[in-house]
Amino acid sequence: MADEKKHAEIDAALVRQLAEILNETDLTEVEVERGELRIRVAREITVNAAPVQYAAAPVAAAAPVAAAAPASMPSDPATIVARAGEEVKSPMVGTAYLQASPEAPAFVKKGDTVKKGQTLLIVEAMKTMNPIQAPRDGVVADILVGDAQPVEFGEALVLLEA
Repeated sequence: MADEKKHAEIDAALVRQLAEILNETDLTEVEVERGELRIRVAREITVNAAPVQYAAAPVAAAAPVAAAAPASMPSDPATIVARAGEEVKSPMVGTAYLQASPEAPAFVKKGDTVKKGQTLLIVEAMKTMNPIQAPRDGVVADILVGDAQPVEFGEALVLLEA
């Protein structure tokens, strides 16, 4: 009985540590296996803020603002591209895959029309495949990463246009 209680205490502490790792790293899932003990802690990431921001942008773009925009456009081409569409960013550090397997077709190609929730690519983190979904309907303007390329948290993966 004392042995079972000891394992329960260890498990609770381990679960807390794993939850802290999830919060610190923005991973969606972490799993630990020690002998017969296997603990998996996972969370769901929702992207509720992004569509609200994008819905507000067209309302704010009135004719006087649009006329002033070309004068304030930066000369850096990377910045100009970023303003031409919505960047879908990586929610974690991992490896991006453009197709489900080497023999499979790509999830999306440049010019494809996508629906909200459609898988654009996968980011593998700690042997877990995490689908990166379109935050809204749109057209794939560009794919900004290569297949099997390492990606950082917040790195732009795909550029979507309306």
